[in-house]
Amino acid sequence: MSVQLNHTIVHAGDRDETAAFLVDVLGLEPAPVYGPFRVVTLSNGVSLDVVQAGDAVPPQHYAFLVGDEEFDQIWGRIKERGLTYWADPHHQRPNQINTNDGGRGLYWSDPNGHNLEIITVPYGGG
Repeated sequence: MSVQLNHTIVHAGDRDETAAFLVDVLGLEPAPVYGPFRVVTLSNGVSLDVVQAGDAVPPQHYAFLVGDEEFDQIWGRIKERGLTYWADPHHQRPNQINTNDGGRGLYWSDPNGHNLEIITVPYGGG
């Protein structure tokens, strides 16, 4: 068997709000409860297990590889919700997307300050 990422834990100030935000913006299925987690499942089977962590949540980075159609849909939902987005991870180029590696990408923040990213081509090119 090859090595694959199965799941990761996402700490949240509000577990349910964070899971709902991810499901809504990314266009995913509702996140069921499993123990202390809301399980947000991605199309490749990897899950983001969102857990209640309290008020002090250290920001993390989560990047999602998406197709062109999904990129347009997610970007549309980001704009519809009035969320600020950036072309770069340091948030220096607001309301822009990037065309790194021959694809498209953008960054935005979740309610906890996690830096979320969508890209259509993996780093280094396809």
